Amino acid sequence: MLNEAVVKQSCCQKELRSMTYTYLNPKVALMGAGCVKEIGKHAKELGGTKALIVSGRSRHGEELAGDIRKILETAGLKIAIFPGADPNPTDSSVMEGAIIYEKENCDLIVAVGGGSPMDCAKAIGIVAKNGGEINDYEGIGKVTKGVPPLITVNTTAGTASEMTSFTIITDTKRHIKMAIVDPRITPDVAVNDPELMVSMPPALTAATGMDALTHAVEAYVSTIATPTTDAAAIKAIELISKYLPEAVAHGGDVRTRDMMAHAEYLAGIAFNNASLGYVHSMAHQLGGLYDLPHGICNAILLPYVEMYNKEVCPERFADIAKAMGEKVEGLSPEEAADKAIAAIKKLAADIGIPSGLKELGAREEDLELLAENAMQDVCHLTNPRELSKEEVIEIYRKAM
Repeated sequence: MLNEAVVKQSCCQKELRSMTYTYLNPKVALMGAGCVKEIGKHAKELGGTKALIVSGRSRHGEELAGDIRKILETAGLKIAIFPGADPNPTDSSVMEGAIIYEKENCDLIVAVGGGSPMDCAKAIGIVAKNGGEINDYEGIGKVTKGVPPLITVNTTAGTASEMTSFTIITDTKRHIKMAIVDPRITPDVAVNDPELMVSMPPALTAATGMDALTHAVEAYVSTIATPTTDAAAIKAIELISKYLPEAVAHGGDVRTRDMMAHAEYLAGIAFNNASLGYVHSMAHQLGGLYDLPHGICNAILLPYVEMYNKEVCPERFADIAKAMGEKVEGLSPEEAADKAIAAIKKLAADIGIPSGLKELGAREEDLELLAENAMQDVCHLTNPRELSKEEVIEIYRKAM
C-alpha cells in the first residue's frame, strides 16, 4: 500500500531502506501455450458454480467469451456473459455489469481480453461485493470487502491488468480516468497463454508492448523501487527491447508472443509493487478526455517525462540504456541516461507509434485542464521528481 512516508523516499538512494515491504501478486499465474485450458479446474477450486464472463464490446470479444464459456461449462460451471467492456471502461458499463452479476446469482468473475475487460471485471467485482457506485472507490485502499473470486485471461501483452491491484475506470461525468488501487482486488488466477495473442494486429501489439515498457521504466525509477521490483523491471526492459519488434513484424510466432507475455508479466510485478509515475498520470487524462488508446498515449509521453526524471537519477537511466542494448561503457551517468531516452524514442518509431499527441487529436487549449487532472492522479505519487503544473503542461506541449 502507498503512503506519504513511502512515496517521498528518493529513488536515488542505494541503501535498502529500513521499512517493511508487502509484495502483491496473484495466487496463481498460468503461463505458456495451452494454459488457458486449465481455468476450469481453478474455477472449481475457487468455489465457483456460476461465472460471469466479462469481455470486450466487439465481435472478437464475444468470440473470446464463447471460447471461455466452453472451457468452464466442460468443468461443470454455469455461465452468464457480459460483453460490455468499453475500450476505455466506463463507470456506466461497470454498473451495468454489476447488475447482471447480481441478477444472474454469479459467484465468480472471469475476464477475457486486454486490459479493458480485466479492469471492468475488477470494478464489477468491487461494486458486487462492496455496494455503492464504482466512483466511490477512486483512490487508494477503499475496497474494504475485496472482490468475488476472479480469474483473468489476458490476450494482449501490455497492461498486466491480469495480475495487478490497479483498475482504471473512466468517470463519464468528469471525463477523467479514475485510478482505483487496492490489494484486495488482485486477481486470484492470472492467465497468459501466448496462443491467444498471435492474432493481435501489429498496431495493437506495438501499443500494448510500449505500455509494458512504460510500466517497467516507471517502476524502475519509482521512489519505492526495491531490489525485487528492480530485477523484474530490468528483465522486462531487456525482453521488450528484444522481442517487441519481432512480435510486431511476425505476430504469428508463438515463442515471440510467449516472451512478450513473460515481459509484460514481469513489468506488472514491478509496477504492482513499486507503482508508476507521471507518464501514467498524464496518459490517463488523455484517455479520459479524448477516449484515446492508453498504450499509445504512454508511448508518446514516455521519453518526454523521462527527460525530466533523468536529471534526478541518471544512474537508473544508465541501467535502462544498458538493458535496451545500448553501449554505455566509458560514459558518464548523464550521457548514458541520454542513450536510454534515445533508445526509447527509436523503439517507438521503429514499431510505428505516432510521433506526437496532435496526431491523436489532442488540443493545445486543453493542456491546462489535462495538467490539473494529472496532478490529482495517484500514479504520480511515486514519480522520482516532483513536477509543477507548468512543467506538466510543458511536457504535454513537447509531446504534441
